Amino acid sequence: MQIESAVSLRPYNTFGLPAVARTLVRIRCEADVRRVVDHPEFGRAPKFILGGGSNIVLTRDIAPVVLKIEVEGRRVVETRDDAWIVELGAGENWHEAVVWTLQQGLPGLENMALVPGTVGAAPVQNIGAYGLELKDRFHSLDAVDLVTGRTVTLDAAQCRFGYRDSVFKNALAGKSVITRVRLRLPRPWQPVLGYADIARKRQDSGIEQPTPQQVFDWVCEIRRAKLPDPAVIGNAGSFFKNPVVTQEQCRDIIGRDPEIVHYPMPDGGFKLAAGWLIDACGWKGKSIGHAGVYEKQALVLVNRGGATGSEVVTLARAIQESVYGRFGIRLEPEPVVV
Repeated sequence: MQIESAVSLRPYNTFGLPAVARTLVRIRCEADVRRVVDHPEFGRAPKFILGGGSNIVLTRDIAPVVLKIEVEGRRVVETRDDAWIVELGAGENWHEAVVWTLQQGLPGLENMALVPGTVGAAPVQNIGAYGLELKDRFHSLDAVDLVTGRTVTLDAAQCRFGYRDSVFKNALAGKSVITRVRLRLPRPWQPVLGYADIARKRQDSGIEQPTPQQVFDWVCEIRRAKLPDPAVIGNAGSFFKNPVVTQEQCRDIIGRDPEIVHYPMPDGGFKLAAGWLIDACGWKGKSIGHAGVYEKQALVLVNRGGATGSEVVTLARAIQESVYGRFGIRLEPEPVVV
């Protein structure tokens, strides 16, 4: 267990926002979590769990003990007739883990290539992209209780996955540390090609039966054309959730704005493209202070250099008010504001 004091968190959040952790503990195994639980000073102190920092907006220094999750490991734990079960350490980079699975001949995650963050954060957010969500490939995870120090294993039902949501953002928020995640990759592999951008790539390429690597390449091309690299321009990926409305609400909005981008949901509702709503309100490329809306994708807020968390929050709230004023829809942020 490595303990550090007065640690700058700027390198540990993809927005590149300034903040300092009073105490930071690097968690590299389950035993490290238990050591924190048993520690005479840190055991009962408030905790702040930090993965890849891709889903947070830091507005202040962090007084709680920061647990920086750095658990490594990649392995196939079981080969079944209908699936491979792959186990990944919570500190592994998500995209690098996707690349590894393809290299091992284990497809199924390619639609979620280039999603920023760590493996341990993936179930917290129930990450998703291009027609696929983590819950669609989830098997189980291990987590250590921050009160008892005991390791528990949770299945999909216990994780209570929702749209960019899980039990770790609600009942278990800040109460347990995810250490390992197991994914179920179906056999035989079937590509997920229903998303509009993927379908367009398929049509343009003339490839009717793409390989997993081809789908991976398409997803990377699409994301790189739309989304900024956090290593170049600070950002947290998609900043707002795509709102879900009823059929009646969608019909009303289409009556006023026929070009609105919308997708039918299995329950009869409709998902609206938040980026389209923001763009329609004229925010693309605009800034408040050093925080701005990305020129190529209105759903992404960026740090133009020297931005503070408060500037990002001010920009986000202005966008929310603008969208509500025009469409009567309240956008919900994806990142956690701290």
